[in-house]
Amino acid sequence: MDVSAYWRRQKEQYQHGSKLVKNFAVFDYGFIPDQPVVRDECKPILNALARFELSAIPNNLAVIGSRGSGKTLMLKHLQQVLPRQTDLTFAHVNCRHQNTSFKILADLVDGEIAGASLVDLYERFMLKYSGKTVVVLDEIDLMSAKDKHREILYFLSRCGKPYMAVLLSNSAHLLKQLDAATMSSLQPEVIHFCNYNADQIRQILEDRAKRGLHRFDPGILAEIAALTTRKTNADARVAIKTLFYSVCEPNREVAACFEQARRDIVVDMVNDLSDPNLMILWAAAICKVDLPKEIYQRYSRISQAAGDKPFSYTHFYANLSYLQSNGLIALMSTKVDRAYTNRVILTFDPSIVETIWQIRSGEGVGGVEFARGHDASA
Repeated sequence: MDVSAYWRRQKEQYQHGSKLVKNFAVFDYGFIPDQPVVRDECKPILNALARFELSAIPNNLAVIGSRGSGKTLMLKHLQQVLPRQTDLTFAHVNCRHQNTSFKILADLVDGEIAGASLVDLYERFMLKYSGKTVVVLDEIDLMSAKDKHREILYFLSRCGKPYMAVLLSNSAHLLKQLDAATMSSLQPEVIHFCNYNADQIRQILEDRAKRGLHRFDPGILAEIAALTTRKTNADARVAIKTLFYSVCEPNREVAACFEQARRDIVVDMVNDLSDPNLMILWAAAICKVDLPKEIYQRYSRISQAAGDKPFSYTHFYANLSYLQSNGLIALMSTKVDRAYTNRVILTFDPSIVETIWQIRSGEGVGGVEFARGHDASA
């Protein structure tokens, strides 16, 4: 391949496609539209916020839904709109990056924390946020196991200040992970964000296209929406990235753009998994028998070899549900002998998890082949 010639050809193609674009920002995942697609799930959130503003009595929420279902986008939109109409203050933290109570509070007080204790940060937080405050804890299921009691939740629910917690999570098992004392004081209202349907995905794409493109083909938007709904958990991020690729390369088939976008999203999701979840996914990838008990045995050996204590089978199965909510696996009911169980099916190219596992674990190709060859459950 002549690198220079390829570079010139692709650059010309992208420049041709970019003539259609008036604002590339609409393809950014962080873009917040002025009017997101309105969903019924938003109504109980607004109701809870209205009650909180009126009474100063917290109505804590646990908002549960798959990746790309619009949870974060909707809360960020509310954070932009409501402070202008209410006396509520919003504080938003992503627990993927600030994964302990200490880090969350340090991020919120945004000050010098050298030598500070958790109690010090509590006091600084209360000084900074003296009024009715909504604390949004995004991806709270990714908090570190070192903070298993999630002290921040106990503090928010017991300190006596007008603080309302909104927990955003991809895992339906989030509340089972909270200790009894925290659950007793938090008492969150659970709101489930269902996956988008094809028409909602099409509306999202049409809104982005109207804002960001000089012209667009409604048929392409409908095709992207159909592929996204059929082949992913209706993940809006995949749809938006597919539209971006199809704009950059207008002569490329939509299906090819979709597959590239889906692979990009899967790589990001797998790379962001915790070590135990990556071990479970890797075990599912190399186990020749796709039944949960056999995969659990393989996962247990991988975990022990890494010097970690494996999950109990119940916790393991809860994490299978979490991986399914992210669209990385599908649990398909099947009959074995006289009983029904689930098969665990990877929904993406296993080479992705193989590559990321090699990087994360430090195993070379030989180590991977050894793991496959010594899989007693195979």
